[in-house]
Formats: sequence, C-alpha cells, structure tokens
Amino acid sequence: MIPLEVKKDTVYRKRSLSEKTKDMISGYLYVSPFFVIFAIIGLYPALFSLFLAFQKWNGMGEMEFVGLANFKVILTDPLFWKSVYNTIVLGIMGTAPQLVVGLVLAFFLNLTYLRFKNFFRITIFMPYITSMVAVALVFSVFFSNNDTALVNYLIGLIGMDPVNWKTSEWGAKIAISTMVFWRWLGYNTIIFFAGMQSISNDLYEAAKIDGANKLQQLRYITIPMLKPFILLTVFFSTVGAMQLFTEPAVFLGNAAFSRDEALTVVMYLYRDAFRISSFGTASASAIILLIFIVGVSALNMMITQGYGRKRGRKG
Repeated sequence: MIPLEVKKDTVYRKRSLSEKTKDMISGYLYVSPFFVIFAIIGLYPALFSLFLAFQKWNGMGEMEFVGLANFKVILTDPLFWKSVYNTIVLGIMGTAPQLVVGLVLAFFLNLTYLRFKNFFRITIFMPYITSMVAVALVFSVFFSNNDTALVNYLIGLIGMDPVNWKTSEWGAKIAISTMVFWRWLGYNTIIFFAGMQSISNDLYEAAKIDGANKLQQLRYITIPMLKPFILLTVFFSTVGAMQLFTEPAVFLGNAAFSRDEALTVVMYLYRDAFRISSFGTASASAIILLIFIVGVSALNMMITQGYGRKRGRKG
C-alpha cells in the first residue's frame, strides 16, 4: 500500500501542475486576439499577394499561373520606372527637409527659457491630426492654377510667372512635397523633442561653463545623444516616403492616376488592381516595392550610422 503522505504529495503536485497549465493557457488567451487579428488582416493578405504575383487574375474569373511574367511586365514598363523616379524625388523633397527642420524646432522647444511651450508644441503637432481631406482642400486653394492663387501671387511679387501646379512636372512635385512636409513635420519634431527630454541638463550646463554656444551644444551634445531617435525617424520617414499615396491622390484627384507627373509606386499598383483589374501585376509591383523599401531603408540606415560614427571619431 502507498503511504498516505506519498498520496498527498502526488495530489499536491498534480494540482500545482494544473495551476501552471491554467496560467499558461490564460496568458495565451489574453494575447491571442492580437495574433488572430494580425493573421486575418496582415499575414493572410501578404501571403495571398505573394501568391497572386505569379498569377493572372482580374478579380472575378479563374486564376492562371504565369510564373515570372508579371514581374517581366512591370520591370519593362516605362511608367513603372517613372513612378519609382517620382517616389524617390517626392521622398527626398518631402521628408529630408522635415527631419532637419524638425530637429531644429525640437531644440528650440526644449529651451528652458522659452515661453508658451505647450502652445507651440500643440500647434506644431496639429497638422498631423488634421483631416487629410481638409489638408488637401487648403493646399488645393494655395496651389491653384489661377494667377490669383496664394502661391502664384507670392511668386509673382518676385517677378516669376504663374505655375500650373497640378499639371506641370515640377509644380506638382513641389506642391505635394510641401504638403508632405507640412503634415509630418510635427510628428518628427515631437519624437526629437521626446529624445531631448531624456538628455541630462548637466551636459548643457557643463557646455555653458566651457563657453559653448547654442549651435555648438546642438552639434556636439544634442545630435550625438539623439542618434537612436534620428535612426528611428529616418527609418519611418523612408518607409513612409516609399509608400506615398494619400497626398498626391487627394491633391490631384482623378487626374492622379491618368497623368505621370506625381504617380508613385503605390498609386501605380493601385491603378493596376482597381482601375484595370490586373491583380497579378499589382501584386508583383507590391513585391518589388517591398524589396525597394528594404534596400533603401538599409542603405539609409547605413549612411546615418556611418555619419554618426564619423562624427563620434571627430569629437
């Protein structure tokens, strides 16, 4: 016969194991909604798009396997390479200035003697939470093709001719990049400002004692200490620039998909999928865009990190 003490010990261990199992199951149940939603709206569409890249399908009939034919069509289409060129140009014009200006604005917002700080912080962040429709309407008025439009009036004061902002090659690019700059400047500024809040004031006090002015403090203290935040904003800005869609589509309206002055890669694949019902080439464009984003982001990060190490050695 098994002693009573051994039986009690076995029952206790079974109960203990059962409690651990219950805790483990409850933990998985708590986090399961995220994975279920991600699988439905994230993983499944990505895998289905990868599958469609090798198919010919109009969205209604049967699929036909065509291998790499969709990629060949895309890579030999001059309009696709025009969209790549537009995406890169708009990305540089719209995002690069906002990173520099956002860093400078965050530095001034972080000054201890600046008055009405909360007002300026809210004002700078307001464009990010403003409705895209309202932004497009305002900029459509500013960059109207009429001679009396605000921007045409201002450039007329310095002797320049009016510009057809929605039909000219560089006019559309300047207008859209200005919209991108205005909308996302506050977002990057707040990220930089949050990073500056984590820098100890002792470093600035020591720099003041050594005779460093504000520009030197920004160059030798703020920027090196903000390197993780700069890398984060560069990464997000690069990915966002390569996925540019809303601003040109809303600003130009229906003409955005019939003209090539501001046609981006995302607009190109959207046109293939929902305008001419060629989901195979649209999916192939999405795969190529993914490769571009990974490559450009890696190159951008390497340049940024290399610049940071170079500045560190000089310091």
